Amino acid sequence: MEEIIMSKLLSPVQIAGLDLKNRVVMPPMCMYDVQAEDGLPTSFHHAHYGARAIGGVGLIIQEATAVTPEGRLTKNDLGLWNDAQGQALAKMVSELHQLGTKVGVQLCHAGRKAKDATQPLAPTALDYDDQGSFKTPKEMTLADIEEVKAAFVAAAKRAEAAGYDMLQLHGAHGYLINQFLEPMTNHRQDAYGGSLAARFRFLKEVVAEVKAAVSLPIWVRLSVSSYAQEGTSLADYQTIARWLEELGVACLDISTGGVLPLSPNFPIYGGYQANFSAKIKAAVEIPVTAVGLIKSPELAEYLLQNDQADLIEVGRELIAQPNWPAQAAKQLHDHDFSVYNHSYQRGIGQL
Repeated sequence: MEEIIMSKLLSPVQIAGLDLKNRVVMPPMCMYDVQAEDGLPTSFHHAHYGARAIGGVGLIIQEATAVTPEGRLTKNDLGLWNDAQGQALAKMVSELHQLGTKVGVQLCHAGRKAKDATQPLAPTALDYDDQGSFKTPKEMTLADIEEVKAAFVAAAKRAEAAGYDMLQLHGAHGYLINQFLEPMTNHRQDAYGGSLAARFRFLKEVVAEVKAAVSLPIWVRLSVSSYAQEGTSLADYQTIARWLEELGVACLDISTGGVLPLSPNFPIYGGYQANFSAKIKAAVEIPVTAVGLIKSPELAEYLLQNDQADLIEVGRELIAQPNWPAQAAKQLHDHDFSVYNHSYQRGIGQL
């Protein structure tokens, strides 16, 4: 007789300020599908996220959502820089809640990687690459820094009003916050550059000001390796993680890369970034996510059972298979997992 197992992956949990029905998280993945260039969600976004909610994902984190028009990765990104966007996104959030999932939003400013900006901003006026793919950014003045911090706060307030369950500050993949953290992209001589503490100051102030403005759990996504020898070290990112914990951040979403146009300097395999998550987790008490080609439910369960992560972000596999949680339940013999309704049960089969 087959043993009945309740997996950690698919069991309910109270974590990072949220009550989740399972530990499967859909990470923010840019879709670049706002064809009208107005930052408003479309029928695609409703269907895209709705399908994963029906599939049983515990938490959906909406793709990078710009806090200013000039801070968009591309002109086809979602935005939260005005109230019309907030109202439109509130409708989508309500629908996703009705479909049984919690919903978060990733707030982002692309900095020097704002591909369609008239004048990109950055800590220092350094090009992203030498291919001419991105404009040379303007070095931010102190007034620019204050304006961008205010934009994060305003977007956070709109997110709370829209009904999101959490918000994430995008401090990874070479975007503005990440640019402040890295010595290769931050050559400033003022209070926002130089030492690790000074390079952390921008993120520190954004977290503190957002936290003072909203009651939502605040997560931060970090790229803890730039793949470059001269980049901020993993040990320094462990220090940053502890500082964020002290500021009251609820969860750290751990990724790598994007600061420079470099490929990983280590082998790529399923769960290839989990080692970084485990090392950040060892430095803090707050929850930490794992992400990076985690397609196998067995691998996801292994990472959780061995305390290498607290939540599992399933990205590309959820694009390919919106019902991945049900397939995970089959492979993990978790018969307590419930699909959306009886019709879906008939389609998916016996768990």
